[in-house]
Amino acid sequence: MRKKTKILVVDDESIVRESLHDWLDSVGYKVLIAESGEEALRIIKQKKIKIMLTDLFMPEMDGIELMKKAREIDPSISSVIITAHGTIQTAITAIREGAYDYIEKPFCPEKVELLIKNLVDHQNLIEENISLRQKIEDRFHFEGIIAKSPKMLNIFELIKTVAPTTATVLIIGETGTGKEIIARAIHHQSKRKNKPFIATSCAALPESLLESELFGHEKGSFTGAMERKKGKFEAGDKGTLFLDEIGEINANTQIHLLRALEEKKITRVGGNEETDVDVRFISATNRNLRSMVKQGTFREDLYYRLNVVTVELPLLKDRKEDILPLADHFLKKYTKENNKKIKNLSPEVIEFMLNYPWPGNVRELENMIERGVILAKKDAITLAELPQDIIHPTPVEGKTVEVVTKNHIMSVLEETKGNISKTAKILGIRRTTLYNKLKKYNYTVNKLDT
Repeated sequence: MRKKTKILVVDDESIVRESLHDWLDSVGYKVLIAESGEEALRIIKQKKIKIMLTDLFMPEMDGIELMKKAREIDPSISSVIITAHGTIQTAITAIREGAYDYIEKPFCPEKVELLIKNLVDHQNLIEENISLRQKIEDRFHFEGIIAKSPKMLNIFELIKTVAPTTATVLIIGETGTGKEIIARAIHHQSKRKNKPFIATSCAALPESLLESELFGHEKGSFTGAMERKKGKFEAGDKGTLFLDEIGEINANTQIHLLRALEEKKITRVGGNEETDVDVRFISATNRNLRSMVKQGTFREDLYYRLNVVTVELPLLKDRKEDILPLADHFLKKYTKENNKKIKNLSPEVIEFMLNYPWPGNVRELENMIERGVILAKKDAITLAELPQDIIHPTPVEGKTVEVVTKNHIMSVLEETKGNISKTAKILGIRRTTLYNKLKKYNYTVNKLDT
C-alpha cells in the first residue's frame, strides 16, 4: 500500500525537504517535493497526492492557506503541518482548520514514519468504509428500491438479467407492493433508459376511452374527438410502455393489444393508417391471469405474449427484513418534507410494525409513517400517532385479514364523509384500487364525493 501512496513535502528550507524526501522514500513511499505553496498547488493539480506535509510558516503562502487551497482542488488530501518549537498553539489552530496532525522541528524520523503510517491506515479505513457503504447501497438501494430480504435481492438480480433484453415482462403483485417501481427499475437498467417511460393504469379509464388512450384517435372518430391525438404506444416509441392492471382490459382491447405486440403496428381509433411502434412492453396485475384464461375472460395468446418473463413481488409481511429499513427511509423523507425533527420510532412502534400483517403493503407503511411524522409532537413516533383502529382492533373471533382491511377502509371512509380521493390518500392506495374494493363490499359511491 505504501508504494501507492504519494506524499508531497512542502518547505522553503531545502534541508527539510531533502531529509524528509530521503527518509520517506527509503521506507517505501513515493515522495514529491515543492519549495513554495504555488509550486505545491501545481503538483496537486497534476498528481494524485494522498498526503501533504507542509511547513506552517512560508513566504507568500503559509501552510494553513496552502492546506485550504489544496483541499479545494482535492478534498481527499490529508495534511500534516510542520512547525517550529514554540508555535504549538498555531499548529493546534491548523488542526482546527482541518489538518490531520502536526510535527515539530527538529523532528525524529521514526516519529514521522509512525505518524504517516497511522495516517495511511486512517485513509485506507475511510476508503474501505466508503467502498463498503457503496456496496451496501448498491445491494439494498437498487434503482430507488430499498430491500435486503432474500426474496427482493433475488428480484434485483432478475431485473439486472432481464433489463438489457427486449423481453416483455409481467409483474405480479398485490396492491401496494411496488409494481410500477419495479417497472421503472427495469427501464432504467435497459438500453432504453434515455427514452420515454410511459405508465398508465388500465382500470383508471372507462372501456370506451382506454383504446383511444393506448392507440390514439383520429379527429371526429367519436364525440369529443376534436383533433387527432397520439396514444401511449406512440408516446413511448423507442422507450418503455408500462400498463398496470392489465387484467382489466376488455376482449376488444385485448385483440388490438396482441396485434400491437406481435406486429409492432397500431391503428388509431377511427383511422385506417397503420403506424409502426417500437416499445419495450411491461405489464402488471394483482389478478390471476392464468385463472382468467381458463374462465375465458383473458386471451390465452395474449397471456403468453405478456408472460415471457414473470416478476412476482412478495407481500410486505413476507419480507419482514425490509420493514424497518423502509420505515427509516420514509421517516427521513417525510421529516425533511415537513421540516420536523423526528429522530426515530418508539420501541412499541417497531414491535407493532414487525408483527402487523400490512394488507396495504409498502404503500400502507409509507402512509403510516407520513401520518406519524405529521402528528408526532416529540422526537419519536409513538403508537398514539398511528391509526388507532388497527392498533386496537375490535376483537372478533375468527377475524381474517380481509375483514380487518374492510373495517379499516370503512372507518377511514366514515372519517372523510365518503370522500374517495381523501380516503385513498389516507389509506395509501390508488382511487381505482379503492373503487374496486368498495365495489366488492357493495358500497355505493357518491360521485360528488370523489
